[in-house]
Amino acid sequence: MFEDKTLVCKECGSEFVFTAGEQEFYAEKGFQNEPQRCKECRDARKNASKAQREMFTAVCASCGQEAKVPFKPREDRPVYCSECFAKMKEEA
Repeated sequence: MFEDKTLVCKECGSEFVFTAGEQEFYAEKGFQNEPQRCKECRDARKNASKAQREMFTAVCASCGQEAKVPFKPREDRPVYCSECFAKMKEEA
């Protein structure tokens, strides 16, 4: 029923394939319009609207190495680097 279509991205002008599977998905969801941007431009547009996380520097309570964390560390709670945190999760 559906056949692959070659479309042109309105953002970068490159050609991309709107596959039969994607067309079927669009039809199931009731979408009326074909995509106007290639996957790379859609992803870039989606990520541009996301706010960048502010990262904070802390000292790992386990190994003493510097760790970057996406929250403001508090004095009354230990902070762990990614490796030590993963080890603790495995042990639990």
